[in-house]
Amino acid sequence: MARVALVTGGTRGIGKAISARLKADGFKVAANYAGNSEAADATAKELGISVYKWDVGDAAQCAEGIAKVTADLGPVDVLVNNAGITKDGLFHKMAQEKWDEVIRVDLSSLFYMTRPVIEGMRERGYGRIVNITSINGQKGQVGQVNYSAAKAGMIGFTKALAQECASKGVTVNAVAPGYIDTDMVAAVPEDVLKKIIAGIPVGRLGKAEEIAHAVSFLASDNAGFMTGATLTMNGAQYIAG
Repeated sequence: MARVALVTGGTRGIGKAISARLKADGFKVAANYAGNSEAADATAKELGISVYKWDVGDAAQCAEGIAKVTADLGPVDVLVNNAGITKDGLFHKMAQEKWDEVIRVDLSSLFYMTRPVIEGMRERGYGRIVNITSINGQKGQVGQVNYSAAKAGMIGFTKALAQECASKGVTVNAVAPGYIDTDMVAAVPEDVLKKIIAGIPVGRLGKAEEIAHAVSFLASDNAGFMTGATLTMNGAQYIAG
């Protein structure tokens, strides 16, 4: 029987590429989304996957959403925590709302999404959790103290939970993308985008499909000995020690 993969923020950008790849790998894919129902419906039709709307920064909505996915498709075997937001601004001018919202959606969501599935994974002796962090969680970024803190927190979460679950057949890993060619990056002014690309040694933006390939490996049976790792994928823009 096909295993079930749940991808948060799984209907656009990197998340959509991950959903597509896991579907091609033979998973029954459930893609969560927060607001753009038109894009979600289009992705569901294009990829032949199930889509579910809820706010990953809300514990009750996560519990209800995961229960719905389980009822429709079966227990979650692979969880990809991909959903995230940015609310940028210099820290000395940052309103608490911007801090709270980013921490809630980008970091607290890991607890809200992972807690309802982790016991089942441990009991079944199998599970794959993949957290999509960021280059800016590794090196920091001006104007993104909230986002960098949340994404760095994801790496700590990954390392700790990996140790707790290693003997139970459950792996926990992270992928840290750099600048990827998505709609969000495409919206950056051309002169700014040129400067960004100039700072990437490989000379180009990454592709969402490249991130999806990494997730595909981490979600596979072949990745059973890799846990607690963070795969850095940024074209050598930042090389973590």
